[in-house]
Amino acid sequence: MRSVIMHISDLHAGPPFNLEISEQLALQAHEIKPDLLVVSGDLVQRADFLYQWRTIVAYLKTLPQPQLIVPGNHDVPLFNLFYRFFFPLKYYQKAISLNVNPVFTQPGLAVVGGCTAYGMTLDGGWLSLKQQTIMEQLFAGFEDPVCKVAVLHHPVIKPFKSNFRSRVANADVVIRLLDRCKVDLLLSGHLHFSIVQMLKGLTPDLRPSMILSMTGTATSRRGRGYGYGQNSFHLITIDEEAILIQPFFYHLQAKRFFSVAEYRFLRKPPNYSMNSK
Repeated sequence: MRSVIMHISDLHAGPPFNLEISEQLALQAHEIKPDLLVVSGDLVQRADFLYQWRTIVAYLKTLPQPQLIVPGNHDVPLFNLFYRFFFPLKYYQKAISLNVNPVFTQPGLAVVGGCTAYGMTLDGGWLSLKQQTIMEQLFAGFEDPVCKVAVLHHPVIKPFKSNFRSRVANADVVIRLLDRCKVDLLLSGHLHFSIVQMLKGLTPDLRPSMILSMTGTATSRRGRGYGYGQNSFHLITIDEEAILIQPFFYHLQAKRFFSVAEYRFLRKPPNYSMNSK
């Protein structure tokens, strides 16, 4: 069965939120009609301000359903230290969902969200032992040929000039967890620029088929690195044979998102082994 996922991230409702771009994103999302809309965190700029939660809740209602959402580090309070350290997801869970491990399934596809946001850091992420256990248990319920997709806010790699604190602090543990769960595709955000790549080579014994798809900021003015000033989302098409990932970038003059590339990954690489007579 063919599945279409639209992946957006880092909306940052609040001062950085670009209303014009957000409206166009919603229009194109309804044109695409994805089977699932994934939002990988940083829904608001500052979780302490309730008006930003009202803004993002209203905006999410303009986007297609179903939606799978996970929290990011900006969805944790910054100024309210009591909530930050003891109830870091209080505002998120009140406004969005009590469940920080959402699951979406349809024939041939299983998408599982995880929470890397916590109160002990300003920027980096951490996948707790509890989160690791929950995600592994959830993925264990799905067997081949189901395509397994994980969603985290923080990336597991340190690309280009970003610093190590911008990724999941226990990235090696997370990569091995996803590999053990036979995850085919990892969706993340946080760094505000777009990357599509295979994860093979990070660890010598890693399965060669796991893919990272990290999208930039969809609706904010906070693009970074070579993504400075750019807004993007990823469109992912999955069938029995391949995973196709198309990064879309916003064109200021045309006032529309356009696909700029296509990455096609075979789900079952050809077997080149030869049988001896």
